[in-house]
Amino acid sequence: MTRQDVRVGCAVPVLAGAGWSALARRDAITAIAAADLDHLMVGDHVSFLRGEGADGLIQAAGSLSMSPGLSVYVAVYQLVLRHPVLVARQLADVAAMAPGKLVLGIGLGGEDRHEAEVCGVDPATRGRRTDESLIVLSGLMRGESVTFAGREIQVSDAVIRPTPATPVPITVGGRSDAALARAARAGDGWIGIWLSARRFAEAVQTVEELAASSGRDRTGWAHALNVWCGLDTKHEAAQRNVARGMQGAYGLPYDSFARWSPAGTPADVAEFLDPYVAAGCTTFNLIPCGEDSDATIAMAAEVRALLRR
Repeated sequence: MTRQDVRVGCAVPVLAGAGWSALARRDAITAIAAADLDHLMVGDHVSFLRGEGADGLIQAAGSLSMSPGLSVYVAVYQLVLRHPVLVARQLADVAAMAPGKLVLGIGLGGEDRHEAEVCGVDPATRGRRTDESLIVLSGLMRGESVTFAGREIQVSDAVIRPTPATPVPITVGGRSDAALARAARAGDGWIGIWLSARRFAEAVQTVEELAASSGRDRTGWAHALNVWCGLDTKHEAAQRNVARGMQGAYGLPYDSFARWSPAGTPADVAEFLDPYVAAGCTTFNLIPCGEDSDATIAMAAEVRALLRR
């Protein structure tokens, strides 16, 4: 991989003290599509903490319909909260709408156990349910007739047609040993958040070694990092913005995440992210926090330009 292969996308900016109207959000998505960025990143929650969230695949479909040239990275989608056959149908439909424009990152969404409970999922079964769902989903996306009898998921002769002409890449998130093994078995890459470049490199090595040892010796891994970041011309303002955004989203002190959440000018953020490229990261999903949407998107694009030099 060369520097020119590094991909950088961003989410709709988290703005200080501002909500998003439907029109403003549409304008931001249009601006991201027009900027020198590789994709729009969208998240996924059904009922997070205070009942908040937005469905990742519905967001992807809506965003792709707004801008034909746009690519969308869902990071991360809580596959565990849905039945895999239904997800396969949604993926096939979105892939038909925008071939080659979608990447699906999946994770367990472990920050809120109650979110799983209200969706009828026992939080204690999330790992096993995700593993079984991936087996079913992957087979359906290959166009196979799938019969599977797991402890959590059971299907008989399930088929989803048409099969996507361009396969939808699936990356697998999580920092546990089980998550890394899951990425090695079923992912096109691993996706991390809130970890050092050293830990990122160790995770990448583990995933690729586990895959090779099981006979899955593939090339073209696409490992990714989700990054909350503050962008501003002044470091203090940038740090204030990302602290406000993260605390509002998770209800946790910013200090708990500050060492993994860069803040400052685009040059500052690019300098922070540079070691992750050497660690094997091919894709950055920026979650930028700022004062103004257009300015924040422009600074995210500048981070991309700096990382690719």
